[in-house]
Order: sequence, then C-alpha cells, then structure tokens
Amino acid sequence: MEASSPYTFAIVGIIIGFILGLGCYRLFSKGERHNASLRQTVLEREHQIAELKKGMGGHLEGVFEHLKSIRAEADQLEQKIIADAQQWHLGSNTPAVIKERQQPAQHQAATPTGPDSESSLATPRDYADGKNGTLSENFGLKGDNSNTPQPPRY
Repeated sequence: MEASSPYTFAIVGIIIGFILGLGCYRLFSKGERHNASLRQTVLEREHQIAELKKGMGGHLEGVFEHLKSIRAEADQLEQKIIADAQQWHLGSNTPAVIKERQQPAQHQAATPTGPDSESSLATPRDYADGKNGTLSENFGLKGDNSNTPQPPRY
C-alpha cells in the first residue's frame, strides 16, 4: 500500500470523524449537561450542609453558655434574696421555696407522709360538700338512683 492511497485517507478520516463526533456528543449532549449540572448542585448542597452544621454547633454552644450565665445569675439573685430576708427578719413573709432550701430536713420531717395526710386535705371544689349544688355529683340528674353503687373516689 502506498502512503497516499485513498484507503488510508478514508481510514484516517473515519477515525478523526469518530473522535470529533464523540467530543461533540460529550459537549453538546443535553443528558450530559444535565448530569454535570446535577453533580455541581449536589456538591454545592453538600457544602451548604457542612456550613449549616458548623453554624449550628456554634449556635448551640452559645445557647449553652447563655443558659449557664442565666443559672449563675439566678443563683446569685436567690442568695441575695435569702440574705435580705434574713437581714430584715422576714421569717413569716418569705416564700416557701426559700424556707425549704434553708431547712430541707426540718421541712420533710414536719410534713406528714402516709394515709393520715389525706384526711387533712380540703375537699376539692368539683366535689362540693353541700346537697344538690351545682358542683354536686348528682346535679342535673333526674330521678332517685340511690340503688346504683357509686364508683370509688381516689
């Protein structure tokens, strides 16, 4: 075969045409462009998610620091209130919470625990002591149903 034969030019032309066609397909194909844009979108979203996670971690640390400072300030205010109450001798006017914190052992020993403590409780408003009042259990019922047993009250 000679170097300038028409078959050589045809084979080289087919190979060059195939390479050019493959390159054009990759560059101008709608599906390939769509896949490339999807890959780019996924990478951008992953980057945004990483930034959000980093920002959320910083935000949560800031919230925990604020909570610590609020708790410390509340403890300081409570100590100041206790000190002021003791200074002014406000034993009967101090809130029960302050008294409980000052004397927790005495308070627990003074409160009755057991079945006797229930008898000292007042009757609830929805079970009125009076007869046929608006808060009594038989208000609005017609007839005398004294034969039916009442459910136990706890």
